[in-house]
Amino acid sequence: MSANKAGAATIEITVNGETQRVAAAPLRDALCEIGYDPEQQGIAVALNLSVVPRAEWSAVRVDEGDQLDIIGAKQGG
Repeated sequence: MSANKAGAATIEITVNGETQRVAAAPLRDALCEIGYDPEQQGIAVALNLSVVPRAEWSAVRVDEGDQLDIIGAKQGG
């Protein structure tokens, strides 16, 4: 674990195959930190290959070494 510019503890996770550092936090907060809007419809999140229901995003913590797969629906055809 290291620290970000504000001095907060950060962890290393994998997001859609890319390594990123985020604050150790609930999944919902981690999504915000990496640029996703948790209020946006059409987003599905898997944590370590298990889908996390949206209702649980505030309760589930992201930990060092976790893998997030984020899938977003797109309009068009």
